[in-house]
Amino acid sequence: MKNTFDLDEALEAIKAAAAIDGKDGILAPLIKQLTEAALEAELETHLDNEIRNRKNGRSSKRMKSSAGEFELEVPRDRNGTFEPQFVKKHQTHMSDQIEKKILSLYALGNSYTQISEHIEEFYGIHFSKATISAVTDKVIPLLKEWQQRPLEKVYPFVWLDV
Repeated sequence: MKNTFDLDEALEAIKAAAAIDGKDGILAPLIKQLTEAALEAELETHLDNEIRNRKNGRSSKRMKSSAGEFELEVPRDRNGTFEPQFVKKHQTHMSDQIEKKILSLYALGNSYTQISEHIEEFYGIHFSKATISAVTDKVIPLLKEWQQRPLEKVYPFVWLDV
């Protein structure tokens, strides 16, 4: 499975009738990329609050989701004090709710405050505005690229009325 989400490849796969979710689904790399951005932002916020600590590589774990399985790279800190909240230690399955929330919050263009409030309300996890900002700063270029992609002149569709 590919490590990063490639929109062009995803569109080609959709045209070829590949599964969007499920085993090896098209969205799995996107879920992986957004989750890793969230974890990286969590670590950066954690390190801002500690004086003598810094990044110390990554550990990887196999995650299962409704969009398929993927290898998640979880950042570590040198002192071992970083406890991720978005994907907790020893967690190997992402719930459908978290996946949908990840995708919808970024796609809907919510403010940092709104995103933080939604995550806290649904999952009981508090993310500061700085953390949300760090996540969106990493994802916004991908969204802008998608918004500015060239569109086909004609999109065929089939309408069935039963």
